[in-house]
Amino acid sequence: MTTSPPAPRTPTIAARATELSKVYGQGDTRVVALDRVSVGFGQSQFTAIMGPSGSGKSTLMHCVAGLDSFSSGSVRVGDVELGALTDRQLTKLRRDKVGFIFQAFNLLPTLTALENITLPMDLAGRTPDKEWLDSVIQMVGLSGRLTHRPAQLSGGQQQRVAVARALASQPEIVFGDEPTGNLDSRAGSEVLGFLRDSVRTLGQTVVMVTHDPVAAAYADRVVFLADGRIVDEMYEPTADAVRELMKSSDAPGFRTS
Repeated sequence: MTTSPPAPRTPTIAARATELSKVYGQGDTRVVALDRVSVGFGQSQFTAIMGPSGSGKSTLMHCVAGLDSFSSGSVRVGDVELGALTDRQLTKLRRDKVGFIFQAFNLLPTLTALENITLPMDLAGRTPDKEWLDSVIQMVGLSGRLTHRPAQLSGGQQQRVAVARALASQPEIVFGDEPTGNLDSRAGSEVLGFLRDSVRTLGQTVVMVTHDPVAAAYADRVVFLADGRIVDEMYEPTADAVRELMKSSDAPGFRTS
């Protein structure tokens, strides 16, 4: 069904899943988390993935990000096929090409904000690009907090550090798993604004899992899952349009109150 304006010109694809399936268990305990999903994520585009609990949205993100294995199908990040990689090669790909923003921040309490931001590059033996790093820090408004440790920062500031950490290594794609789930509405809006600005100003590619129509409205595109399958998508979303689609969808398990 048509629920949004026509899709814009197709961008270069930063990551793609093709006929992707993920199955847990066997026999009576068999659960199909993803059922032959095919979807691409465009470069310099902000995509939100939505769906009810158990729809497969987090599983899809984890498989495309190289955090979880898949049962069949194909995943590519750039021109790299994930299914052909060894564990060591997957670790290198995640370190060099992918950024992550988690709901729980995942900051080290003994390190300063700046040390947390540069930690992945320090572990990889890489020197940060100072101009890029300064741009990221300025964008998320952390210039006056770089010497503070996480305990000295608010929840919103800690998530800003997590956003900056994900962006600092100039990854090909950044994944966010409910990145504003632990924040109040004001702090959440700030973090979502930073992610949107990273796409528009820095040319970053962002894929975010969320259950919140307001958060999804910051994205350029929303992909909707239900029962392990893509059931719809929307470009130039608004919170009201997302809510309306979720209420009116006839996909099993997708309708919300």
